Amino acid sequence: MQATAYTYDAETRSGQVLLDDGTPVPFDASAFDRGGLRLLRPGQRVRIETEGQGDALRITLVTLQTL
Repeated sequence: MQATAYTYDAETRSGQVLLDDGTPVPFDASAFDRGGLRLLRPGQRVRIETEGQGDALRITLVTLQTL
């Protein structure tokens, strides 16, 4: 699934992405670390992996979108 980086805190390595429908979804340090990233800037296009649905939707991986 693709999304756009919305917020990112370098100290906690957590933040939020916006899904293509505009829904904000938070991610934690483990999802960020699993993607192997060192930095994320708001507006960057990212690829995410999730589990759960609705209010239980959880991001398990954040990485840069590659073509």
